[in-house]
Amino acid sequence: MLAALLADSSGQALAHASAWAVFAVGAAMILTGALGVVLLRNPVHCALMLVITLFGIALEFIDQSADFLAAVQIIVYAGAVVILFLFVIMFLGVDRKEAISAEPTRFQRPLAVLLGVVALVEILALSRIDHWSAGTPSQSGALSGPGSNVQKLGQAIYTGYLLPFEMTAALLVIAVVAAVVLSRRHQPSASEMSELDQEELLSARRFTPPDQGDQS
Repeated sequence: MLAALLADSSGQALAHASAWAVFAVGAAMILTGALGVVLLRNPVHCALMLVITLFGIALEFIDQSADFLAAVQIIVYAGAVVILFLFVIMFLGVDRKEAISAEPTRFQRPLAVLLGVVALVEILALSRIDHWSAGTPSQSGALSGPGSNVQKLGQAIYTGYLLPFEMTAALLVIAVVAAVVLSRRHQPSASEMSELDQEELLSARRFTPPDQGDQS
């Protein structure tokens, strides 16, 4: 009897320690990836660091026994959304230099600072409200009624949460269309170019080597 109690207590201690280890590894991956996204200069490296963050979030889902959400996190976000980010980054061109000092819209920076202050005030105000972000503490137990977790999640998405789900899909389509529109580089006409730009363009075309097909 005593041996069974000792084995049970040692098993619980091992499970508790392994849960804390998974949580620590996931948290370290999330923080490392987030810092890499903010601090790195290369957009491709930032997107790859975002993958590390998403894998860390998947580990936290596994630690909470949410295996389906962990699989969706890896397949959908790390496997599809980040690939879309990389496609857009490559499509826009990472080697193109932009004039940071020149603002395309007037009062852009003051407006950004004002919106940032407003968002910070909202977060501080919400932090004074009890359970505004996490809600009530979770309770682990049996599922409510027959059916698996995946079945209940699908029923919730396509019934009570159908409108937010469709709005998210429309938002992703709008983001793809916006990326394509932004990637279109405007070719200035002769009337929009100065004489110096026209001379540089003509000289570049004059000294461009012919293609292989023209040589043959």
